[in-house]
Amino acid sequence: MTPAETLAAGGLLAFPTESSYGLGVDPRDPRGVEAIFRLKSRERGKALPVVAADLAQLLALGVDPAAEALAWAKPRWPAALTVVLPMAAPLPASAGAPAIAARIPAHAGLRALLAELGHALTATSANPSGEPPLTDPQEVRSWLAASNEKYLLLDDGPTAGGLPSTLVELRDGEVVILRKGRDEVR
Repeated sequence: MTPAETLAAGGLLAFPTESSYGLGVDPRDPRGVEAIFRLKSRERGKALPVVAADLAQLLALGVDPAAEALAWAKPRWPAALTVVLPMAAPLPASAGAPAIAARIPAHAGLRALLAELGHALTATSANPSGEPPLTDPQEVRSWLAASNEKYLLLDDGPTAGGLPSTLVELRDGEVVILRKGRDEVR
């Protein structure tokens, strides 16, 4: 199956990112979002971050085009830099919140996948909640195969490992680092 066919069938994608493998579904699809929560044993109410090929894909999710955080992020992307962005309305991936943590990734292959799909994806690490992110595609395959979830692994060999993306939020015009990661805030 292709990535688009897998998503349409209610499956999820496992794909390489800058540091580890990630899990992706359409952030607007409650069925797919629920599959990730189930697979990871993730705490309900904890939003899933998203990745997009470009600004148009973020705006299609309902990200506020006039948001100060978006204006701040634009010249810094693509990067391993995730920014909390306000939205017009919550999405299943935002777990009811009117904001979403999003990035345009530095990983060229992931951006190409997103462009091919034509929409953003969730991008939570491939691992059970509380465990280290998986960097080896064979480990990802074994973990996914042991689940009852439909999936497609986009195997591009082992990832670099290391820190995840840096996560920031703008509060009253000030950049607040919520998680120090791969990229320095500049």
